[in-house]
This record gives sequence, C-alpha cells and structure tokens, in this order.
Amino acid sequence: MRRDVIQTLLVANRGEIACRIFRTCRDLGITTVAVYSDADADALHVREADLAVRLPGAAPADTYLRGDLVVAAALVAGADAVHPGYGFLSENAAFAAAVQDAGLVWVGPPVKAIELMASKTRAKELMAGAGVPLLAPVDPATAGPDDLPLLLKAASGGGGRGMRIVRELDALGGELLAAAAEAASAFGDGEVFAEPYVERGRHVEVQVMADAYDTVWALGTRDCSLQRRHQKVIEEAPAPGLDDALRARLHDAAVAAARAVGYRGAGTVEFLVSAEGRPYFLEMNTRLQVEHPVTEAVFGVDLVALQLRVAEGEPLDAVVPGASGHAVEARLYAEDPARDWQPQTGALLTLEVPDAPGLRLDTGYTGGDTIGVHYDPMLAKVIAHAPTRTAAIRLLAGALERARIHGPVTNRALLVRSLRHPDFVAGRLDTGFYDRHLPALTAPGDGAPATAALAAALAEAVAATTHGTGPAPAPSRFGAWRNVPSQPQVKRYRGEPDGTEHEIAYRTPRTGVPEPYETGSATRVVSVTPTRVTLELSGVTHHFDLAYDRDRDRVHVDTAGASYTFTALPRFTDPTTRTDPGSLLAPMPGTVVRLAEGLAPGAVVEAGQPLIWLEAMKMEHRILAPASGTLTALHAAPGHQVEVGALLAVVQERAAGAPAPEETV
Repeated sequence: MRRDVIQTLLVANRGEIACRIFRTCRDLGITTVAVYSDADADALHVREADLAVRLPGAAPADTYLRGDLVVAAALVAGADAVHPGYGFLSENAAFAAAVQDAGLVWVGPPVKAIELMASKTRAKELMAGAGVPLLAPVDPATAGPDDLPLLLKAASGGGGRGMRIVRELDALGGELLAAAAEAASAFGDGEVFAEPYVERGRHVEVQVMADAYDTVWALGTRDCSLQRRHQKVIEEAPAPGLDDALRARLHDAAVAAARAVGYRGAGTVEFLVSAEGRPYFLEMNTRLQVEHPVTEAVFGVDLVALQLRVAEGEPLDAVVPGASGHAVEARLYAEDPARDWQPQTGALLTLEVPDAPGLRLDTGYTGGDTIGVHYDPMLAKVIAHAPTRTAAIRLLAGALERARIHGPVTNRALLVRSLRHPDFVAGRLDTGFYDRHLPALTAPGDGAPATAALAAALAEAVAATTHGTGPAPAPSRFGAWRNVPSQPQVKRYRGEPDGTEHEIAYRTPRTGVPEPYETGSATRVVSVTPTRVTLELSGVTHHFDLAYDRDRDRVHVDTAGASYTFTALPRFTDPTTRTDPGSLLAPMPGTVVRLAEGLAPGAVVEAGQPLIWLEAMKMEHRILAPASGTLTALHAAPGHQVEVGALLAVVQERAAGAPAPEETV
C-alpha cells in the first residue's frame, strides 16, 4: 500500500476541534494550516496555527462549506493533507474526493464509505444485510394509531436538524413538512423518514478505528443520552449499567458495520438501547465525534494521532488497547437553558477552568474573544477522568462550579446540577432526562443570589470612591459593622439569566467601608475591595470575587459554589423602554428563515402558534404567538438579518369571550 508522510496539515474547520487537532500536530512535528472566515479573523484556531488562509465572507455557506475554496487554500499554503474535523464538510463525499483529486492526503474514511453511510435510509438497508439490529421503518402514508409515537429524521446530516417526535396522527402531516423544510435548509436534502420512537431509550455508541489491513478496533462504549434538541450535552465512557453480553453485542455490531463499508480511520456507530436492553442501529458517523476525548481518556490513546497514522498507510496494532477508569465530558454552551436553549452572543470576558490531575479542557475561545452569530454556540468541552464513575462525576462538577466564565449566559449551572442529579449519579439515563427534569434544573436558587448582589453593591460602592486613583486599596478589616447613622444608599440589579431584581440598601459610615443597612442582619462584613468581598453569614465566612463589564454595566460575582451576573438598573423604570403589548421581539440575533403560511397583517392567530422561524448559531428557533388575536404588524421577511430585541411582529389580543374569526393562518 502507498505510504504518505504528512508534513503540513490543513484543518478544514474552526474553533475547538481545529485547536484540538493542532495540538496533536504540534506533538508530532507537523506544520498546521488554518482556514478562517472574516468573522473568525481573530479566532483562537487562527492564532494557534502556523499558517492561515482567509475564506472571504462570514456565513458558513460562503466559507467553511465551500470545498473548492478549502482545497485551494490547502494548495496555496503548501499543505499535503487535509483533516475535516467534525461538522461542515467532514461527511461530504464530494469534498473528500476533491481533496484526493488535488493530490492531497485525506485524513478520513474512504469516499465510498462516506457515500454508503451518508443517507440514513440507505445505511439502514446496508446494516440489515450485515446482521446489525434495526428498528423497522414506518411509512408515514400508512401510519396508524398503533405506530405512535413516531420519530421523524432527516435522511442526510445530523445534529438533530430535521428531527421531530410525533405523538398524534393529526400532527403528522405538518411535522413532516416542517422536518423536510429544516432538513433541506440544513443539508440541501429534504428527504425525511419515520421510525418508531423508543420511549426512555438510551443513546449508546461505539468508537471504532480501522486500518487498511483489515484490523478494526472497537474502543468501548459511550453513553450520550443527556441531550437537548437531540444534541448531546453530557457524555461518558464506558456507558454505565450495561451487562457484558450487551456490551459484546454492541461491539460486534459496530465492527460488522465498519467492515460492511470497508471502513478506514475513526468512526462512531450509534445505537438506541431500549429500556429492556435491546439495541437498535441509528447511524454511523464517518468522522471524529465531539465526545471523542472520553474514549481517549479511558483507553489512553490519541484518536487524532491514530487518524494520521492510518492516513499515512501505517497499520494499527493487532491488540486493542486496554481500558482504565471512567471519563465524563460536559459541553459548555453559550445558551440559556431556561429560555428554550436560546444561544447567546457577545464578548467573552473570562474563561478560566481549574487545572488539576484528571481534568482536560478543549476549547476554541479564550477570555477577550467574541461569540458571534454564525456558528455553533459551544464554548468548550470539559473532561474529567478518574478511577471510578463517582470520582469522575465529582471531579467534573467541582471543576465546572469553580470555573470563572464572564460574558454571555452559559449552561454551566445546568451542567453542574445535571451531574449532581440523583438520576444521573445513579446511572438512570435516557434521552428524556431534560424533558422531565429541566424545570427543576433551571429553577432559581435560594437566597444566595441576593447575598451575591449585596457583595456586588458593597464592592461597587468602594470602587466608586477609588475610581481613577490607581490599584484597588488593601482590604479594610473590622470586627463588625457599626450602627453609625448615615444616609442609606440603594442599588438595583437584575440577575441573569432569570431576570430577578434585587434591591440592596447599604450605608457608608465614617469608616468609609460600606455595610448592609438592615438592622439585626446576620451578615457580618469582614473585608471589602472593588474585586473581593468577604462576608460572614451565620458564622461561616464566604468569599466573593468580582469582575466588571463596564461597557454593559454588568458585574460578575464568583463564589466557591456558584457564579452570578448582575446588570445595574436605574433607580426608577424608564417608561421609554416599554414595548406595546403583543410585541414579538427577536430573542437573539439571527436570520429569518421562514414565516407561517399565509402570515400577513390582518391574519388571525392562536396563542402558541409558530409564526416566525429564526436561525442562529446552527439552530432554528420558533417565535410563537403570545396570545390569540389578530396580527396587526409584520416586520419580518425570509432572509432578513435581525438583531436581538428587534420588533418582528405585533399581535392584538382577542378580548375575552369574543368569537374567533373564521379565517386563520
């Protein structure tokens, strides 16, 4: 077989995965080449690469999805190989062929394997012939009550796009149209198929690695059941609670799937495991997975290094590496789980995760970077490896809790609560975890936010008196706050992301150090500076570290157990900030992709009816009618770019008891 030594590698991707691949290349002495859009000109993956080539434009369709531009970039930079990462063109057979036609080494599976697995419908037919267990497909045209619930899926692509759960036959037609439209928008292919929806099923997958000499490794299992919008949030290896017979069956099926398509390189075979322990083939991802670090930690391997080795024509060892311990990965997203997982944008002021044995951080961002609207909202992956599952979970939860993340709202608190939820700790996992537990996992905490707001008010009072005089003064220490008469001051904050308002009354006595105004308070002030406040609460000393975002009038408060963000509010509400009742505002910056059929001023709508679809950060978001009534204004149209807070439409609510008009959209 031909042997190719890779000297210079272009990564046809961005962000975290590009940085992760570059790390292995540095260890191997391989020169790295980045490609970047205009929106990514200052991105971390560009800063870390040895060379970089601009792809003019900002949208993925104009940049990272332009295979011709990527191949040209590899040639102009003198690269001799291309690694696709995941997402974008990683499972595009035509791109893989174009790379090879240009005389470059493709660090991925054979083109034929990509083609065979590209369509989930064709892949299932192939797997049936290989003896891999499958769910029987359902023809939507003949589906009946006994077939419910159904899962609609896009035949091409992944990431939950074009996926719908149907529980009522009356909804099937509309959901088919919506799934097909989303699939066509995301993948250029509107084919959708249906299969039975397995309630309380687990998402379990097997990592495979294959060479050109008929060696196929099955590198254990991963559980990826904790998902939002059919996209993974927390993953772990090995999948807990599987008996030896089921593990062996999954391994054998994964190897059979790889052999059936003549696979080479890294791939993942995904299964749905029913509550009764029956596995069903879902799909094969012909690329590296986002969650690959947990397998690397457990098996002590570098999957990217193995990909490069196989691409160079080298064989794998005959013996599969042994496994040790347990690993858990959490995906840190810039999104608000309490508000339908809305992605967040803006300046990322701080991103600091503790460094400790067993912890790993894979990220495409550093403090000072900006999170834009064009790409996936994942900031980083935090991975913990320990001898036992219990230890790994505890290590990861503690690291996330102590992390300092200032800027847009993230899912960090949700991750910590998920990892410590009794069901997760006990290994009671299934894909409906967040459907059942999300309200509790995103509920506001107890009195802790109010205490953090107090710390913010005290620190800002000191900061106001020392502003412009140089470094913050040394802490002022005293045994207890004095009851010295002084005029009380009031600070008002809005907590993020829950929007709770906190009004803090304090006074500044002759000591010059602010203190709570309440008499009889159990809070004792130990020390205050603009960046650190120490309070004694019911006999226990707590420290609060503060960071400021002056441009947005925000203050970030970090404690040992949680982090809080507050926006300073004026003492009195500004009436000009109010919007008319029934106004539909854009919850995020994005692009209007479609409107409800027939939507126009004068149309009659029902409460909760989807009216407008926005696309932001690779996800679609529905804007719903806030009440039943008449659409009196429409300012959105497909293709429009909108900023957060932009007025999209106005619905005039129908008076209680008034008859509904006959014509509706």
